[in-house]
This record gives sequence, structure tokens and C-alpha cells, in this order.
Amino acid sequence: MNIPVVYWSGTGNTEQMAEAVAEGIKAAGQEADLCRVDRADADRMAELRAFALGCPSMGAEELEESEMESFVQALEGSLSGKTLLLFGSYGWGDGEWMRTWEERMKNAGAVLVNGEGVIANETPDDAAVKACEEAGKALAAAV
Repeated sequence: MNIPVVYWSGTGNTEQMAEAVAEGIKAAGQEADLCRVDRADADRMAELRAFALGCPSMGAEELEESEMESFVQALEGSLSGKTLLLFGSYGWGDGEWMRTWEERMKNAGAVLVNGEGVIANETPDDAAVKACEEAGKALAAAV
């Protein structure tokens, strides 16, 4: 089974995290589908048991509005029982956008890998890349 890693990235930081998540999935013996959110199909995703979603903090610590927010809204009603990995980068604040996203997905019935998302401040350092790889492995193990 291919595990989708769907992301939006403005500066490349979240894309780098998505690539590390995909590497973790592959290291665990599964296939990963790395996909920008503008190319993702919410109806197809709704049929899957597990996937990863990545988005940086935007504006006042929110998801990117034009593509990722609408994609998440389209998925929200079909997340009950699904295993999700959330990840993203931020440049200001303290990660509130991720805590809000985690709570939102849990309220929709999703189970989060490791109970929380993976975040990086600005460009992911070695520790953040490793955390993404490990979370990718955990996602693959949950399938």
C-alpha cells in the first residue's frame, strides 16, 4: 500500500520535512506517495486508513488558506478511525497552529501518530529531519 504524504510548502521547509517523512515510510518497508496538496484527491484520501499531512504555520498561526485549509475541510468528515501524521514548520510563535490542528483532527476522530504532530522552527535541523523520519516509520507501522 502506498501511504500518501500530502503537503503545502511556501519556502521549501515543509517540503523537506515531507521528504523525510516519506523516507521513514520507505525505511519501514512501505511505499510513500509524496504529493503537493494541489495535486491531491480528497475523495481518494477519504478511502485510506492512514496518511500524512504537512503545512507550515501561516498568518496568525493558521493553516495555509487557499489550498491546505480547503483540503483539510474536505477530509474532516471522513477522518474517524484514520491514522494521521501531521507535520510542518513555523517561523514565529510557539507552534500554536499545530496544537490547534492536532485538536481539530482528534475531534474529527483521527488518531495521531505519536499523539502529536512534528514541528520545526524555520529550516528543519537534523533533529527535526530525524523526528520526521521516525514519525514516518511509526505511520507505516500503523498501517
